[in-house]
Amino acid sequence: MNLLFLCTGNSCRSQMAEGWARRLAPAGWHIDSAGIESHGQNPRAIAVMAEAGVDISDQASTRVTDAMLAAADLVITVCGHADEHCPALPPGTRREHWPLQDPAQASGSEDEILAVFRAARDDIRDRVSALLQRLQQEQAQQQQ
Repeated sequence: MNLLFLCTGNSCRSQMAEGWARRLAPAGWHIDSAGIESHGQNPRAIAVMAEAGVDISDQASTRVTDAMLAAADLVITVCGHADEHCPALPPGTRREHWPLQDPAQASGSEDEILAVFRAARDDIRDRVSALLQRLQQEQAQQQQ
C-alpha cells in the first residue's frame, strides 16, 4: 500500500499525518507527504509530535510530483486548498479528503497555540489509525 498525504505547503498537517502513518502502518507500506507548494517544516509540529514520541524532524517538506501521484494507491488531502487544487490523479488512484483546520493559523499565547497543535496532532493520529485499520480490513477482504 502506498499512501500520500497532500496539503498546501507540506509543513504541518500532512507532515504529522506522514509521521503517524509511518509509526502505525504495517511493515512494507510506503508513506509519504507532499504539498501543492513547499513551505518548510513547522517547528511546532515537530515539537508536539516529539512529545508523542514520533520524530518527524528528518521528513522533508516537498512539492508533489507526477511520480508521487503515479505511485500512490490513495491520496489523502488534509486541507481545503489541497482538495480544491489536487492535480489529476492516475486511473485507479483513490482520493479521500480530511477537512483539517490549520494549527499554524492559531493565535494567542505560546501555550494556547501549542494546545491547538496538540489537538490537531491527536485528531490526525485518530484519523490515521482509523484509516489504516479500514485499509487493512479492505486488504484482508480482497485476499479472501
